[in-house]
Amino acid sequence: MKINFLVCFSIIAHSVAFVPHASSIIPSRARALYMSAIDDLGIIEEAEERMEKSMESLSKSLGSLRAGRATPDMLNRVFVDYYDVPTPLSQLAGVSVQGSSSLLVDPYDKSSLKLIEKAIIESDIGIMPSNDGEKIRLNVPQMTEEKRKEMSKTAKSLGEDAKVSLRNIRRDTVDSTKKMAKDKDLGISEDNEKDALDSIQKLVDGFVKKVDDIIAKKEKDIMKI
Repeated sequence: MKINFLVCFSIIAHSVAFVPHASSIIPSRARALYMSAIDDLGIIEEAEERMEKSMESLSKSLGSLRAGRATPDMLNRVFVDYYDVPTPLSQLAGVSVQGSSSLLVDPYDKSSLKLIEKAIIESDIGIMPSNDGEKIRLNVPQMTEEKRKEMSKTAKSLGEDAKVSLRNIRRDTVDSTKKMAKDKDLGISEDNEKDALDSIQKLVDGFVKKVDDIIAKKEKDIMKI
C-alpha cells in the first residue's frame, strides 16, 4: 500500500519543529524518508507509473489504425452512447475477424445494435457497417497509398500527443521535487536534488525513445503493402 509521502513528511517536519530539543536522530530519519521518496520509491516511481499509462493509451490508439489486415483493435476508438454514457464498444460486443478483410460485431445486448451501428458510422474508422438485425459486419477495404500516408501522419500525431503527456508528467514531477527540496527542516543538499532531477530526465528520455520506436514500427507496418 502506498503512503502519501507529502503528508508523511509534513507530519515529521512539524513534529521536529515542535520539539526543539529532540535528538538529531529524528531529522535524520526524516531525511531518510525524504530521499526514499525523492529517489525510486516515491515521486519517481509515481512518475514512471503515469508514463506507463500514457504508453498504454498510445498503444491502444495505434491499434485502431489498421495496417493491412482487419483486426478487432480497429474499433478501439469507437465509443457507444449507451444509456447516455460513452462506453467502449469492446464492453458492449464481441468482435471477431472473418477471413482477413472483415469484422463481425456481436452485441451482448441486442437492443444496443442500432446504437453500436450509429457509433461506428460516426467514428473516424471510415467503414460503413452492415446490420442484419442480430450482428454487424464490417468489410474492410484495401487501403490506397494515399490512405496509408494519411494514416501514417495520424500515427505520428498520436506519437507527438504521447510525448506531450510524458513531458507534462516530467514537469509535475520536477515541480514536486523542487517544492520538497525547499523544506529546510529536512536538510536536503543541492546534490541530492540534482541527482533526483537527473533521474527524472533520464526516465522521460527513455520513454520518449520508446514512443519513437513504436511509431517508427507502426509507420512501417502501415506503409507495407
